[in-house]
Amino acid sequence: MTWTQNFTPIIDNLVVSSIAALIPIIYFFWALTIKRMKGYIAGLTTLLVALAVAVFVYGMPAGKAVMSASQGAVYGLLPIGWIIITSVFLYKMTIKSGQFNIIRSSVLSLTEDRRLQALLVAFSFGAFLEGAAGFGAPVAISAALLVGLGFNPLYAAGICLIANTAPVAFGAVGIPIIAMEGPTGIAAMEISKMVGRQLPFLSAFIPLYLILIMTGWKRSLEVMPAILVSGLSFAITQYFSSNFLGPELPDILSALVSLFALAIFLKFWKPKTIFRFASEETAAAVEPLDDSVEVEKRYTKWQIFHAWSPFLLLTLFITIWGMNPIKPALSGHYEGDNMLLSGINEIGKLLTFQIEVPSLHNEIIGSNGLPIAAFFKIELLGAAGTAILLAAIVTKFIAHISTKVFFSTFAEAMKELAKPILMISSVVAFAYVTNASGMSTTLGMTLAKSGDLFPFFAPVLGWLGVFITGSDTSANLLFGSLQKVTALKVGMEPVLALAANSSGGVTGKMISPQSIAIACAAVGLAGRESELLRFTIKHSLFLLLLVCIITFLQNGVLSWMIP
Repeated sequence: MTWTQNFTPIIDNLVVSSIAALIPIIYFFWALTIKRMKGYIAGLTTLLVALAVAVFVYGMPAGKAVMSASQGAVYGLLPIGWIIITSVFLYKMTIKSGQFNIIRSSVLSLTEDRRLQALLVAFSFGAFLEGAAGFGAPVAISAALLVGLGFNPLYAAGICLIANTAPVAFGAVGIPIIAMEGPTGIAAMEISKMVGRQLPFLSAFIPLYLILIMTGWKRSLEVMPAILVSGLSFAITQYFSSNFLGPELPDILSALVSLFALAIFLKFWKPKTIFRFASEETAAAVEPLDDSVEVEKRYTKWQIFHAWSPFLLLTLFITIWGMNPIKPALSGHYEGDNMLLSGINEIGKLLTFQIEVPSLHNEIIGSNGLPIAAFFKIELLGAAGTAILLAAIVTKFIAHISTKVFFSTFAEAMKELAKPILMISSVVAFAYVTNASGMSTTLGMTLAKSGDLFPFFAPVLGWLGVFITGSDTSANLLFGSLQKVTALKVGMEPVLALAANSSGGVTGKMISPQSIAIACAAVGLAGRESELLRFTIKHSLFLLLLVCIITFLQNGVLSWMIP
């Protein structure tokens, strides 16, 4: 029995209906920032509010609303929950084996300065993981690394969320950009070019912004050479790769160039003073960096390489998992004649499940008048979390970890992450209910009514989409067609509107309930999601404003930048 979405359920008025659509979002912010509920309680109650609005305001049949929530909950478990479990598991194994002490020392051999550590780990290494995997792995791994180096857990999570702004649009080997080509008919390469003429401005600014947040203007000036090397090398590489190579490699290439450029630069340049946090024992002292030689003597290059091997393996497996044609083979969708890949494809088919969601699949008529497909999609082999698990298994033998410790560590990670995973599943379920009921489209249609000011507000759609769904890819699929149609109506270049959706979306990632839950879970702060949201929200709004201004100018005086 089909049901047709109604985007103006209250007196056929778009504005009034959009106010109703905002109720679950407003409730979630209230629950976390004012009421300060634990994350999983806020997530579950927000889901209940969304279900109530969907059924009693939007007229969605209760059975369909519940099934859409179950579809989202499954996606919250796999791939998202699986990634966070395996990421934390791998990190814990490096702790148990003692390898992380060597990792910590190897970073200190480059610099003991907390500012520069944030640039190396949160910005550059986190961007690499975003480009290779996405789906929460970058924040989970980089935040855990910073905590291991001595950062305050809450601060480490916040810094990594903000640093993750620059690479999100090209994350997971360019999937957010590639995904927009289908529903909009605009070539992914053209969208990539336009995003590559917006985000580099933000990418060059983020390293400075991170250090300003950490230390203020005066202390930022002390490391300005390093900030410029980190940000400009990333931004320049991001521009050229996105405009001449396509959407698949900008993050990976930009991150590697930035990481190696800064590491090499620090071999020849050191800050005059060392910045440490006030909570550290030596915070009041300002000392020259003079003990790096001692660290180098303590551990050989082989020992350092061996200690880093779990994360090198992580990088290798995740990169392989994202490559074509390996990626489709792992999911059982390979159509070539390579014998090895065909064999992997058969295994991928056995471990990939796509089940129609009862009472939901093709039973909701969307805005285009067509039925919406709905599947429980479970990829056991093709999931990025499986790649991380394989890295953990290899690490067991490299680090000589006993089988008992291996399994007890995994059980420990599962126990610690039970409530964070519950929150993640509930907020993804909330996102699916919001989309299936038509609430998201109502909000998008309201913003699209801004007329001549639409170029300024176009990024807000992406920001809203990523907040709701937790994914730039999902936000692009959700609002891509709406962006294109509205742009044509107001005389805006469609490719600019699509790029604005993706670029605006990256600024919403740091406040997405999924991202908040993942970051807190990774650093052992389950239940303190409200504190992290209060830390990131002002930065999210400020960076969104910058993207809005850039898009507005590119629609006018800077229109020559449009490809």
